[in-house]
Amino acid sequence: MNDWLEVTIETTDAEMDALAAQLTINGAEGLVLESERDFQTFLEQNRQYWDYVDDALLERMKGVARIKFYVTDDEVGKAQMTQALAGVKNPVSTAPVKEEDWAYGWQKYYQPMPVGEKVYIVPEWERGKPVPDGRTAVYLNPGLTFGTGSHASTQLCLTLLEKHLQPRDGVLDLGCGSGILSIAAMNLGAGRALGVDIDPKSVDVAYENAALNGIAGPTYTVRAGDVLSDKTLVEELAAAGPYRVVLANIVADVIIPLSAQAERFLSPDGIFICSGIIDTRADEVERALKKNGLTLVERLERDGWCAMAARLR
Repeated sequence: MNDWLEVTIETTDAEMDALAAQLTINGAEGLVLESERDFQTFLEQNRQYWDYVDDALLERMKGVARIKFYVTDDEVGKAQMTQALAGVKNPVSTAPVKEEDWAYGWQKYYQPMPVGEKVYIVPEWERGKPVPDGRTAVYLNPGLTFGTGSHASTQLCLTLLEKHLQPRDGVLDLGCGSGILSIAAMNLGAGRALGVDIDPKSVDVAYENAALNGIAGPTYTVRAGDVLSDKTLVEELAAAGPYRVVLANIVADVIIPLSAQAERFLSPDGIFICSGIIDTRADEVERALKKNGLTLVERLERDGWCAMAARLR
């Protein structure tokens, strides 16, 4: 097992999205956004699925607003940390973490949860428990990569996905993380899915999660790369399309330029679903969609986050 450094940046709920965008642009990978507000909302919305909530955990989350990411505890990792923190003025702390502690220490707090009307997110270690009638299980072991389904942005994206997905659709998931969205799409009836993430670790994690759901072979593919800077990757993705559904659960600063390329990936009747948008920037994203030839068909908001579905005009 490798040793890692946990890098924690203190922030506020109001500035969290902007700080996350800056860290992403600086090259930080696998960001974990933690806030007492989101934590309390998650507990309230999923109260029936918790056996108990540890008082010590509640105390640790009190007043929390922070972003974490992880680098290897060596010279390479420390150089990556320095680059990621360029221009960041917030208080920063680091702590050593053993990979086994990181991967497994929080499992007892994570239980199956319903999302939208059809999806039921199930951690791999809870496999075997009954799935509610009318819901489709998505088995997940997010490991070291973002994407557990608990964040409002992911839940909003899944809600729009299940509503607009049609049988046998081709799906492109930009910023796939753990693969939760593309895997859910396959379990809900998509014919094929392709995931892309800037973090190379996401490739293995997404494939592992796909295998937990019995998904393998040519219908499910994951690539590492940056669709904003890698023109060759964009050409390859476009050539593998078109896709009836394109997903982007990222941040506003990535979605806005990405919307200019959506037409290259979408089929004529396709739909672009974007999430991870803090509500104060939702109008800005909506204007970008319109500017780039997309018509908004649905907009959802929850807990200060926004998701949108748009079609080609």
